Amino acid sequence: MRWMAYLELPRTGRRMGSSMKFSRKLTIGVAFATVSVLTAGAVSAARISNPVAVFAGIDKITGRITTFDVYIDETVQYGALQVTPKVCYSRDDTEVQMIDGFVEVEEITLDRKIRRIFTGWMFAASPGLNAVEHPIYDIWLTGCKLKSDVPAPETTN
Repeated sequence: MRWMAYLELPRTGRRMGSSMKFSRKLTIGVAFATVSVLTAGAVSAARISNPVAVFAGIDKITGRITTFDVYIDETVQYGALQVTPKVCYSRDDTEVQMIDGFVEVEEITLDRKIRRIFTGWMFAASPGLNAVEHPIYDIWLTGCKLKSDVPAPETTN
């Protein structure tokens, strides 16, 4: 007897025909699909927009790693680089953290011109994916916060 050559009905011992096999498989497939669709909405995690992005940077000359907080839409200078986060998203504490942010990085050149060297998404879980790699400085996103020890920038009205 070959494996899966036929299915026996539990009580009667009769063999199930190919059309009944297909019908049974279809019913099971539809049941699994329905459960998947119903639970998919409950599984999706809401994004939390945070006012502070946390970065790490390394000075390749000194080997010093620095962690710094930057408020959204604030520009902070790290060496010859200016870092401006536009958004920083995380998930709530009940979900697996997936931290990502949209960041702009500009370089101040030796002739005092500003040149954009990076615009895009950074992912804290994959720092090597979209980190800023500069000849002297590297910068990557490490997290998002709701508040920081650094005072917030003053708003001008």
